[in-house]
Amino acid sequence: MSTVNPQPLWQPTAERIAEARITRFQAWAAEHHGAPADGGYAALHRWSVDELETFWKAVTEWFDVRFTTPYERVLGDRSMPGAPWFPGATLNYAEHALRAADSRADEPALLHVDETHDPRPVTWADLRRQVGSLAAELRALGVRPGDRVSGYLPNIPEAVVALLATAAVGGVWTSCAPDFGARSVLDRFQQVEPVVLFTVDGYRYGGKEHDRREIVAELRRELPTLRAVVHIPLLGTEAPDGALEWSALTAADTAPVFEQVPFDHPLWVLYSSGTTGLPKAIVQSQGGILVEHLKQLGLHCDLGPGDRFFWYTSTGWMMWNFLVSGLLTGTTVVLYDGSPGHPDTGAQWRIAERTGATLYGTSAAYVMACRKAGVHPSRDHDLSAVKCVATTGSPLPPDGFRWLHDEVRHDLWIASVSGGTDVCSCFAGAVPTLPVHVGELQAPCLGTDLQSWDPSGKPLTDEVGELVVTNPMPSMPIHFWNDPDGSRYHDSYFDTYPGVWRHGDWITLTSRGSVVIHGRSDSTLNRQGVRMGSADIYEAVERLPEIKESLVVGIEQPDGGYWMPLFVHLAPGATLDDDLTDRIRKTIRTQLSPRHVPDEIIEVPGIPHTLTGKRIEVPVKRLLQGTPLEKAVNPGSIDNLDLLAHYQELARTRP
Repeated sequence: MSTVNPQPLWQPTAERIAEARITRFQAWAAEHHGAPADGGYAALHRWSVDELETFWKAVTEWFDVRFTTPYERVLGDRSMPGAPWFPGATLNYAEHALRAADSRADEPALLHVDETHDPRPVTWADLRRQVGSLAAELRALGVRPGDRVSGYLPNIPEAVVALLATAAVGGVWTSCAPDFGARSVLDRFQQVEPVVLFTVDGYRYGGKEHDRREIVAELRRELPTLRAVVHIPLLGTEAPDGALEWSALTAADTAPVFEQVPFDHPLWVLYSSGTTGLPKAIVQSQGGILVEHLKQLGLHCDLGPGDRFFWYTSTGWMMWNFLVSGLLTGTTVVLYDGSPGHPDTGAQWRIAERTGATLYGTSAAYVMACRKAGVHPSRDHDLSAVKCVATTGSPLPPDGFRWLHDEVRHDLWIASVSGGTDVCSCFAGAVPTLPVHVGELQAPCLGTDLQSWDPSGKPLTDEVGELVVTNPMPSMPIHFWNDPDGSRYHDSYFDTYPGVWRHGDWITLTSRGSVVIHGRSDSTLNRQGVRMGSADIYEAVERLPEIKESLVVGIEQPDGGYWMPLFVHLAPGATLDDDLTDRIRKTIRTQLSPRHVPDEIIEVPGIPHTLTGKRIEVPVKRLLQGTPLEKAVNPGSIDNLDLLAHYQELARTRP
């Protein structure tokens, strides 16, 4: 790619740079820990990876992490997997999440918004009281440190209370959104054998009520380790037989008691999408998440008291856990429970306005949907409080950057970020003191030695390579559940480059320090030795107004050939005629590469996704290679299984 320095789309003012928390941190770390005082972010980042232990020690001091027993050293050794962080230390994540209650008791900790878009506050004092009451009840139910507690819950305050109460007693939290079907939930929860299940009777989405009582009954039957089920009557129904009432468990005026646990004590279990087998049950630690999220939210996202943090997410996606951690910085967290586009495509902008969000996070797909729908956020809403719009889930295309710049505000900080469920954080993304270039993430994150490698392990600059991380991060998994010898964990990240985390994304690190994400490397399009990420194809093709969404795969043929079909889901009223076909081919040829013009362009009724909204390229590729459906994909991980029948039939009938 070009190494020419284009004009930035956005440049922070000198005043904004001076006021950023990361600027104050750098000056303080220079005085107390030998960090470079000059050289800006690039120098700070270099120090943070070269002096890894000193950097993380500085983070814990800057954010006043409370160790009830001191650590022996910051890092036992740097070997991956399994680098031991802060051995000897004890602490509690929930205690840190509720610290603002001491000084800002009557201010909102949470703003709960449903499809009426009217925010309802939960104060810091009330959040702390509910957590204290529920934690005491969990202990009374026999929940002990290490026991798993599960939630089948939407993005509502009760979910936050349940997570924090679980962490307070040293339990291990895990959650799924209530739009997940029974099989999808059981594929996850059965692995970890929860002792308590928090559940709603249903949820509201798109203006409709969805009754989930039958699903809940099935979960109770199929989870024999449950000692208690807690009923939250979101739709107003009676608790089923044998279930406990949420209101009874959270009514007491009880100060929370925080179990002091080792730094590497499990905090929660997150799950991979599980498109080709059982989802990986990823375990992260109380201390690792605490310090990683303080760094990410407090320094990179520039959040603190007075900010309001809104990210559109569900409890089935790591971004929900990341959102809840906004509490660690004293930020008011906005919880939206409902459809992202109800009653119209611009719904999320209305929520940002009504909650006074200062950082608003969403998906790249939503931004592009707003662009196609002709939404005008700043014309229709007062977004003056919004300092930053952040996106993740997939790379934000250049047109998305330009649309946000033009339609929200010219001085808007646009933060495209990229990380993973695997670390519940970002590898690269937001830096409040750096410029924003179209189509690029601002920089690798502090403490993260992010590199782009070729197949032999040689670092690359201004060339596409594998995303690797060469030093440990505190939030890397402590293990996978039911992986006693660590083989599944090792094979997931460390089988390509021994001792180095390979994430499975294609990236470019530019010579000016920014990052470009090209999509998953396991679905890379390799034509005549030239590799291209699928995200590059989507960004070009989906600019065409007739294309609602697309999916591309490259399939190696037995005769040594390579078949690359492009599947297109058309916008209403569009037709895949010769003219549109020619324009698609010309778009890819002129904007990307003549070698990556698809062999066929095939109309499909829809593009299948994981339950968290990611296109499933690899399972479709396997179907087209003749793999039976039940072996190509885990049905419980797909948003619309019926769509896969179309690809299966194509594989059967294609000569």
